[in-house]
Amino acid sequence: MRDEHILAEGALVLASVAVAAVAALYVGVADAGKGKMRTKPLTPEEARVIVGKGTERPFSGAFVDHRADGTYTCKRCGAQLYLSADKFDAGCGWPSFDDALDGAVAETRDADGARTEITCARCGAHLGHVFRGEGLTPKDTRHCVNSISLEFAPARGRALFAGGCFWGVEAAFEGRPGVLDVRSGYTGGSAASPSYEQVCGGATGHAEAVEVVFDPARTTYEELARLFFEIHDPTQVDGQGPDLGTQYRSAIFYLDAEQRRIAERLVAALEAKGYDVATEIAPAGPFYAAEAYHQDWYRNHGGGSVCHRRVERF
Repeated sequence: MRDEHILAEGALVLASVAVAAVAALYVGVADAGKGKMRTKPLTPEEARVIVGKGTERPFSGAFVDHRADGTYTCKRCGAQLYLSADKFDAGCGWPSFDDALDGAVAETRDADGARTEITCARCGAHLGHVFRGEGLTPKDTRHCVNSISLEFAPARGRALFAGGCFWGVEAAFEGRPGVLDVRSGYTGGSAASPSYEQVCGGATGHAEAVEVVFDPARTTYEELARLFFEIHDPTQVDGQGPDLGTQYRSAIFYLDAEQRRIAERLVAALEAKGYDVATEIAPAGPFYAAEAYHQDWYRNHGGGSVCHRRVERF
């Protein structure tokens, strides 16, 4: 009986030591990087892998079969590590990438020399191991990463539209499904960081415009461009309603070849319907946010735009 009691006490001590060890890892993660970076408190299981250099069970992680567009970041410090474009299915049970963002991942040979560990270059969080020479992709590299070491930031789309007074254009896009943020500002001109007064003077060449940030999983650039053509009059030259001047011109400032293709196709579709489209299609340049009092104008002041009413055109 006495021996059984001793064994029970021993087991309790070992369990206490294990709990204390996990707790120490948790505190270490929460305190790591003080004064240099902000780190996220981790659960005991996250700490076991990220700090204790453990491994999650194969095919158990959230990102093994993950297919969305975006960026994978460090669970501990939030640093960007991998792009979804570099993710591939290696059939190994863990997320696999054949490349990392420049300077984001550090490599260290394991003490036994058998494998090469990969860690977050910013905070040292354990990610997994890297393997080369397997011939799985043209880059011949496989970053085998624990899902629990990662977080995911969905890709965000960006669009620049000018269609008269930016107060009304901004209000037309705000609250639309998939639209994450809308900012009024200036683009398409020559001067850096122009003021409202300078833009209104017409000498800078800028247009009043809006920057629309959207979730590509919930809406598309084409849907937003169609909306743009329907919430203002694309046939009016250098103005919109009573607002006249080049700063009020209709314009789409495209960020890539695909946006340009979509804009030109929509213009052609409108012209085929008989619209004499005056909308300028031009490559995007710097976008300068307008003064704070211009942002969310109609939301803050009530009422609605007299120049922007949706008219079905497609």
